[in-house]
Amino acid sequence: MQYKDYYKILGVERKAGQEEIKKAYRVLARKFHPDVSKEPNAEEKFKELGEAYEVLKDPKKRAAYDQLGSYQAGQEFRPPPDWEQQFRSQWQGPGQERAQGPFGGGADFSDFFSELFGFGGARRATRQQSSVPRRGQDYEAEAEITLDEAYRGTERSLQIEEQEMTASGQIRRVPRVVKVRIPKGATDGQKLRVPGKGGKGIQGGPDGDLHLNIALRPHPLFKATGHDLYLELPITPWEAALGSTVDVPTLDGSVRVKVHAGAKAGQKLRLAGKGLPKPAGGHGDLYSVLQIVAPSPLNTRERELFEELAKTSAFNPRAHF
Repeated sequence: MQYKDYYKILGVERKAGQEEIKKAYRVLARKFHPDVSKEPNAEEKFKELGEAYEVLKDPKKRAAYDQLGSYQAGQEFRPPPDWEQQFRSQWQGPGQERAQGPFGGGADFSDFFSELFGFGGARRATRQQSSVPRRGQDYEAEAEITLDEAYRGTERSLQIEEQEMTASGQIRRVPRVVKVRIPKGATDGQKLRVPGKGGKGIQGGPDGDLHLNIALRPHPLFKATGHDLYLELPITPWEAALGSTVDVPTLDGSVRVKVHAGAKAGQKLRLAGKGLPKPAGGHGDLYSVLQIVAPSPLNTRERELFEELAKTSAFNPRAHF
């Protein structure tokens, strides 16, 4: 079944209080009520809101839901058997009625809700599935890497927490170290799926996956935008005026770059293929952004030369004002 983020559906934070949850539900329920709403998919959205509110308004259901952890909406998901043993008996009972929302009408619950909270035929199906092979849970973790590691690829040992049941039937979190390979060219904010590194499968089912969120550490010289790199390249006033050839650092060593006479601050010099590797082959580009830097402090001779230039030059960069 696919995971549902009830907090996101209601548009509230996970730490939201009961009054905030109730207020958010009432506002959205009025907006999407099928009898009055002209919004597309209003009926489906209204049912989804009722389901989310049914869980989050009830402290026991909310505590049980929170215990599952946070996953991406729509992600394939199965609760561990120990979760079921710990929580299901708290709210499930014979003859329990389907929930009613404050706007009337019986709630229409999804498979996700039904399987977790045991309503009707879904409750019997859940018991029948206890001996059926089930896929392990997917986990999510963040991997922080340097720009050099993104350029060449790297390995990371990540500590994740798994849920397991003690001999007394209590749920506890157990740390597990997972070693993963991050391919070269990983970019900031990229999501990588590592098959089989998630939770253990149940009754012989396949293991879940590990979803890695890549975060690039700041680099002292380069800024990454996708697979392209940007570098602020300082040059002297005379290099800008007369032209020059300067050394430019890259992630693969320095290269010589020609600065043409009359260069301007903010001008970009493109070094093709000197950015980060791309998954399909090739590299992004490196853009050197020119910054004209005057010497400071000036020695006596430098001051004399600049004063002479100021007296003899008719150049006025503000003539267009």
